[in-house]
Amino acid sequence: MSTPPATTTSPKSSKSPTKSPTKSPAKSPSRTPEPNVGDNGVLSAAHWKQLAEEEDLNDDDGNSLSDGSFSASTDSMTSSIFEYRKLHGRTYHREIGNAQYWASNDERQSETLDMNHHCLTLGLGGKLYLAPIDKDKITKAIDIGTGTGIWALDFADEHPNVEVIGTDISPIQPAWVSPNLKFEIEDCTQEWTFAPNSADYVHLRWLAGSIPDWYQFFREAYKTCKPGGWVESFEPSAIITSDNDTVKETSALGQWGKLFIEGAKKFGMSFSVYEEELQRKAMEAAGFIDIQQYEYKAPLGDWPKDPELKELGEFGRHVFLSDTEGLVLFVANTMGWSEAEIHVYIAHARREINSGKHHAYFKQRVVWGRKPEE
Repeated sequence: MSTPPATTTSPKSSKSPTKSPTKSPAKSPSRTPEPNVGDNGVLSAAHWKQLAEEEDLNDDDGNSLSDGSFSASTDSMTSSIFEYRKLHGRTYHREIGNAQYWASNDERQSETLDMNHHCLTLGLGGKLYLAPIDKDKITKAIDIGTGTGIWALDFADEHPNVEVIGTDISPIQPAWVSPNLKFEIEDCTQEWTFAPNSADYVHLRWLAGSIPDWYQFFREAYKTCKPGGWVESFEPSAIITSDNDTVKETSALGQWGKLFIEGAKKFGMSFSVYEEELQRKAMEAAGFIDIQQYEYKAPLGDWPKDPELKELGEFGRHVFLSDTEGLVLFVANTMGWSEAEIHVYIAHARREINSGKHHAYFKQRVVWGRKPEE
């Protein structure tokens, strides 16, 4: 793929499939459920159950496959690090200090994260980053919130002479890595433990919903970055929408972002990083200069006509479907939804994605800035 342009790009619109799906017998208007929208714009869990009964929704559309499992061991870590919270059979990061993360950290979700990494690099034209780092001068790079470590692994392979450190609150990274790469347990919402002015490049990706104070977060990044070094932030919008009104506000996909935004408020986090332009604002406040950004629309499904966007959308669809439960379970639980209610909602969302009738996408933004020379 070519290098992403400096201007925003969007999936090209395409017409709905010419072959119409088999129509079901018309239902009585009196049985059509009325959306019960709360003051926050979120439809109630009862709405999805009632709608499922009306549409004879098959549970297979939304039920989880099999519970993921997680196992890891390392001599340098105490067993307490591997004690996780459990929610409806899925594991989540244990509350050590103030750290908490909304997505599952088990094997099933880890596979989804690795697949999503491929999607994110596709969105950048096959690149791992966009900041204009000097490959001949960079000596140290840090990946904050490294997850499975896949970005750090690729970066370390691409830059064998650079010391690469990946940090996360959960030790779910591989034990066997390149000699120039190491992983550390670190809570990035607390004061960072790196020496000031020690990193040439700091990479931050998909941390929405896990940072309570973005301004303090970027102050820590600024402190850690060397003068002349770069910090790059890659964040998505939680809002799923369409350009041709195929994603209705009251559809499961149309409700996705509202559910995440309102649910995160209950545990003191934000999924409105994109909408509030917090990356750029916090970078500017921290003191970064030469700030640039790149935005694009990430399709969910193979509906775009453009071959590259079609490929991106097909992978995006697989990411969404591979572990929808691991993505939405924690957030929906904070909204007071039961496990059964969550699975019914998931079934609706999965069916909408699989139908091919919804030209869904969400927006992503990459922002990078340089620390001034002293």
